[in-house]
Amino acid sequence: MCTPEAPPEPVTPDSLSFERLLADLSAQFVNLASAKVDQEIEQSLRKIVEAMNVDRSSLLEVSEDGKELITTHQWARDGLPRDPPRDVNEATSWYTRTLLRGETVAYSRMPEELPDEAGPEKAYCASTGLRSNLTIPLRVAGRPMAALAIGCFRRERVWPAEFIPRLRLLGEVFSNALVRRNQAMSVERALAEVRELKGRLEEENRYLRREIDATARARGGIVGESAAIKEVLARAAQVADTDATVLLLGETGTGKELMARTIHGASARRDRLMVQVNCAALPPTLIEAELFGRERGAYTGALARQVGRFEVADGSTIFLDEIGDLPLELQAKLLHVLERGEFERLGGPRTIRVDARVIAATNRDLAAMVRDGKFREDLFYRLNVFPITVPPLRARHGDVPLLVWAFVREFAAAQGKTFEQIGRRTMEALARYAWPGNVRELRNVVERAVILSPGGTLSVELPTSADQSTPTEMTLEAVQRQHIAAVLDEVRWRIRGEDGAAQRLGLKPSTLESRIRKLGITR
Repeated sequence: MCTPEAPPEPVTPDSLSFERLLADLSAQFVNLASAKVDQEIEQSLRKIVEAMNVDRSSLLEVSEDGKELITTHQWARDGLPRDPPRDVNEATSWYTRTLLRGETVAYSRMPEELPDEAGPEKAYCASTGLRSNLTIPLRVAGRPMAALAIGCFRRERVWPAEFIPRLRLLGEVFSNALVRRNQAMSVERALAEVRELKGRLEEENRYLRREIDATARARGGIVGESAAIKEVLARAAQVADTDATVLLLGETGTGKELMARTIHGASARRDRLMVQVNCAALPPTLIEAELFGRERGAYTGALARQVGRFEVADGSTIFLDEIGDLPLELQAKLLHVLERGEFERLGGPRTIRVDARVIAATNRDLAAMVRDGKFREDLFYRLNVFPITVPPLRARHGDVPLLVWAFVREFAAAQGKTFEQIGRRTMEALARYAWPGNVRELRNVVERAVILSPGGTLSVELPTSADQSTPTEMTLEAVQRQHIAAVLDEVRWRIRGEDGAAQRLGLKPSTLESRIRKLGITR
């Protein structure tokens, strides 16, 4: 570095060589592909440093809001400092304001010549050893676009006025190339957004086609007039118009999916398709991609981007059936979505935000799974915001005739048949049966009967366990549930006291109440 007493040396590049450099770079950037702009700018900055015998050359871009200057391209000789992105604006406010006003910054002896208001700039020069600097603001279509900066660390230099317009022309070659690059990137982003939207629409249409049968089955709504089903419908009506997470509990076949559709259909999101995921039907290796999506190449065999079902459910409802079967390693990611509404695709770095209302369902005892370490406690509490227990069919025997006739009308119309009556004894037998498979089992029995009956009077063949008090096909839990429910019905749900259900069953009242909750028995 020169001593302070030595006069600064003028920057005197060979005029012919500099004009040749300007012509070569201008021609080089004319038809340059946007993907190569950044690389070529870096190489051009190196050529400027060598042609002008300076130490560092930089290109600074104006931020989108027009308030910052960001160092985006730079080349410096070995051993000299390089500025990280955004370093200029954070450390040098006077420098930024001057350039954004369109004024050239040219100083040969720094930091001595800098104005008093340039305190951070003086500190920057002292810490890095920068002695001379020339920065030329660049505009495109009258708008500040970038700035070309040249610096000297080894000795002080004078910036001849006749070279500044030529350097500005060179800088404008760069800035025009940046404009073309940004336009190409904007087009690519727009095309990517269109492709993503198209993928979401196609995925939503696929879900719609798959779900159309289920939607048609649900068009009559939930059938029943029993106190048990009315209580459940009342709770569903309370929560439907909110965005609260709902947890549907109950045995297999009780109609939890139909209840989820009922809640969605009464919500403000009813104009959008409810997306359904059966967590038990997907292998653990695929369920993450199914729920959250994947990028191309995320794993072997991932040949295309896949939109996850949470993305499809944005602005709508996602129904997570059999939530108790969700692998433990994915429960944390689901919890993150529930709490923050964001996730990342498998193999993708971008965070995706969604507004999806979650309804989950299970026939498992999640509280017991939490105790056994098979289900996350924090996820259980997050799902259990508004639990609704869908009663088993044996707890609503009075609804059996209504359900039977609803299924008869559905299947008879599909097969072109007409049924006018069902025998009284047949209907009584159907109402007495315990229905371990619940509404789903009843529906299957009626469908089979409609197929086998020619028309007129429906003849129903009950399952072989219909006349057995404790069917051998039933699990011990199902037998307990049936027996306790029968005793409760006999005593009109009086649990405590003389001849109460607890006394009849030989249990403490608190033990019986706990077992009633565990077995999902409802009045």
